[in-house]
Amino acid sequence: MVLSVTLKKRVKGFELDVAWSMANELTVLFGYSGAGKSMTLQMIAGLMRPDEGTVRCDDEVYFDNAGKIMVPPRKRPFGYVFQDLALFPHMTVRKNIIYGIKGMKRNERRLLTDKIVERFHLKGLAHKLPSEISGGQKQRVALARALARRPKLLLLDEPFSALDNTVRIEMRSLLKEIRHEFNIPVILVTHDLVEAYTLADRMIVYYGGRVAQSGSRIEVFHDPCSEEVARLVDMRNHFGGLDIIHRQFTKAVPSFSGNVM
Repeated sequence: MVLSVTLKKRVKGFELDVAWSMANELTVLFGYSGAGKSMTLQMIAGLMRPDEGTVRCDDEVYFDNAGKIMVPPRKRPFGYVFQDLALFPHMTVRKNIIYGIKGMKRNERRLLTDKIVERFHLKGLAHKLPSEISGGQKQRVALARALARRPKLLLLDEPFSALDNTVRIEMRSLLKEIRHEFNIPVILVTHDLVEAYTLADRMIVYYGGRVAQSGSRIEVFHDPCSEEVARLVDMRNHFGGLDIIHRQFTKAVPSFSGNVM
């Protein structure tokens, strides 16, 4: 899988102008709030129309301004988890997950949902409403719903920002397992240094609506290309160094083993 985007958008005095590509990896869009990261994700998903540019995934074109192509969000094979999760409050956990499954017979859909509920450790919660479960459990429901439709790409817009630190560590561990178990490329939007350092295969650093640097996590953190990027990834001033972050991430966390598809 290769995703390639070139995007331009002007909104209320802010101008986004970015171009980058990614393969089957976990790519982190990193930078200050307001740098254009979430806007990029929305344009990839088809929730916002670029002024100019293209969105291509392998041989499929999902947006091309010059060619007047704009595939609607529901027809793009991408899973999306919003910052506020966007679970349906009137639906049970099970019904929230089923909602994301399309194009299957009723029995097949039921069997797949059973597997997903078990995989994400939601079996005892299947008939509860979102208001009746914890923040970490809601995160698992949102991820399960996004993956239920078997997307080609998973888009995550700061999904862990509202969680406390212990649950965030658990969710990061789960995300890494999902990435490898489902063999799915992931784009994660974050401005959290720990999240970027512990999860990224590749980082695309945004600054003022532009790509300031793109490369592996090691390249970005150990060889920033500008003063702006250096300030963004200066962990010593913020967290006491990479060793502390590494120790934090490698604490024992609950295991989420299993296979769904």
